[in-house]
Amino acid sequence: MTGFCSLDGKLALVTGGSRGIGRAIAEELARAGATVVIGYRSGADEAAEVAAAIGGRAIQADVADAADAARLIDEAGELDVLVNNAGLIRDGLLMRMSDDDWQTVIDTNLSGTFYTCRAVARGMLKRRGGSIINVSSIVGIHGNLGQTNYSASKAGIIGFTKSLAREVGGRGVRANVIAPGYVQTRLTEAIPEEMQQGMLAATPLGRFGTPEDITGAVRFLASDESSFVTGAVLVVDGGLGM
Repeated sequence: MTGFCSLDGKLALVTGGSRGIGRAIAEELARAGATVVIGYRSGADEAAEVAAAIGGRAIQADVADAADAARLIDEAGELDVLVNNAGLIRDGLLMRMSDDDWQTVIDTNLSGTFYTCRAVARGMLKRRGGSIINVSSIVGIHGNLGQTNYSASKAGIIGFTKSLAREVGGRGVRANVIAPGYVQTRLTEAIPEEMQQGMLAATPLGRFGTPEDITGAVRFLASDESSFVTGAVLVVDGGLGM
């Protein structure tokens, strides 16, 4: 495919790519011409289905494990684009939050991003090019009731990515953040209905987001059209965070 935001000839990896936002991103990057690798922890059948549909590959790995994350990057190949989308929630009020609920969210959402970025950076720096796109959240900017662990992990991704952008920019490698608002996926179904309605009421566009609402922003940041964009936080939230 040629044209605006073309990804012809590029190799991309999308973590958490078997469902939800990750799946939509993988499909969009493939439509733009990229060869896409799906990284997944669970849901092998779903991952295989997506990979077959887009002519890509699926690789099982747990990004919360440093060695597994490094293996994922190695098996994916010489990546032009890395999209860190893998994430989970373990919501609860701070006073009731267990150590495990805190650590599991930090390990997957934040440490997983660190592990994959560390593993991919050497190759991108050597080739003097690449685009890293880390998926954060609007709650990483504004916080949210009952999500101290999730908010901390997503805020950490923003600070991490800005620092990374400063470190790798001199070699032509870019690092940016996408911060979605409330997007209807299997992950967000666990959010209480009252909280969902509060988010809807606070969203000026008057609707929840869909996974497809996020994909255009990712495609732009993955493409050469954004060659002078790095260290940016692109908020895609229907105005929720205003």
